[in-house]
Amino acid sequence: MLVPGYRDCPAEPWDPGTPVDPGEAEDFLRRCYIENPRLGPVEPRLAIVRAQVAATGTYVHTTDELTHGARMAWRNASRCIGRLYWRSLMVLDRRRARTADEIYSLLVQHLQTAGDGQIRPVISIFAPAQPGRPHARVWNEQLIKYAGYRTENDQTVGDPRQVGFTEAVQGFGWRGKGEAFDVLPLVVETPAEGVRVYELPERVIREVPLSHPEFGWFAELGLRWHAVPAIANMRLTIGGVHYPLAPFNGWYMGSEIGSRNLADRDRYDLLPLIAERIGLDTSRESTLWRDRALVELNRAVLHSFERAGVKMSDHHTESQRFVTHLANEEKAGRRVPADWTWIVPPISGGITPVFHRYYDEFDQRPAFYLDDEAAELAKGCPRRTR
Repeated sequence: MLVPGYRDCPAEPWDPGTPVDPGEAEDFLRRCYIENPRLGPVEPRLAIVRAQVAATGTYVHTTDELTHGARMAWRNASRCIGRLYWRSLMVLDRRRARTADEIYSLLVQHLQTAGDGQIRPVISIFAPAQPGRPHARVWNEQLIKYAGYRTENDQTVGDPRQVGFTEAVQGFGWRGKGEAFDVLPLVVETPAEGVRVYELPERVIREVPLSHPEFGWFAELGLRWHAVPAIANMRLTIGGVHYPLAPFNGWYMGSEIGSRNLADRDRYDLLPLIAERIGLDTSRESTLWRDRALVELNRAVLHSFERAGVKMSDHHTESQRFVTHLANEEKAGRRVPADWTWIVPPISGGITPVFHRYYDEFDQRPAFYLDDEAAELAKGCPRRTR
């Protein structure tokens, strides 16, 4: 997906009680003001920030700083192939929201703003962490995810990755239909109200039924996928200030759905079914039945989203655009952190232009991070309650 990669991302240690590092704040502000000359000289602003940090342990970003900082974080996301579009990120300042109801309402607005066809990249940034104080967060890995249910014969209906989280929300009273594509509720936790569970309204859940350009039987499988990949549990760090609740979305690259979500053995594991319906020889691996089934599944995803008028990229086009991004950043005098294992697509990687390259992976801020606690919550394993 064309947003910073999160799946199986190693968690980054973080102590929310630690005051802002003045050096990190100054480094960000100098780069922000150099890249945005219209903001004027940076020295007066630095004096204000130093005083705020000395007095409170933190400081408050202006709207311009918040906006550019979020875009820089996307630009620095080493696992994202879609960074060519970093300047187009729409930044919604939600720092005043405090109650669970307010946060839920603004998350619904986020999905509405992202759209249901011509998807736009959006981030909603809620209140920053304050040194020594608890903060609000969303337990969900993404704003829209499908439930996973264990059956009596130890099988799974739905997404196996979400079994733990599904059981956790069932513990709060939620009951799904028990089907393969049940959208999970949002779990919002605030310091004052604890955990609240909310159903997403159907009007903001755009789903695409999957069909195939040649195989009529494919539509009979009843497969579908949602249109907006909105990551909800990564922390945004800008100039030493941490935003634990900053959900963001791009749009899907087809292989994320066709080669991972629907194909991985620990996810929907559809390749054996697709191969059987096509009539492939699955008696041995050397027939390459998995490869052939994978290509047809990816064709179905791309075909279906295009037919539905929902924005999606293919892995060949996006790989070429990432090379363009590398050239643009080189001209701007900026290094580009990149994780080869994520930049290279999970299908036909060797015939894309991003394969035959070496990349440097390094921590460059502003950035997005997955925290230990956020990772546990997404699995349905909270390590504490408030």
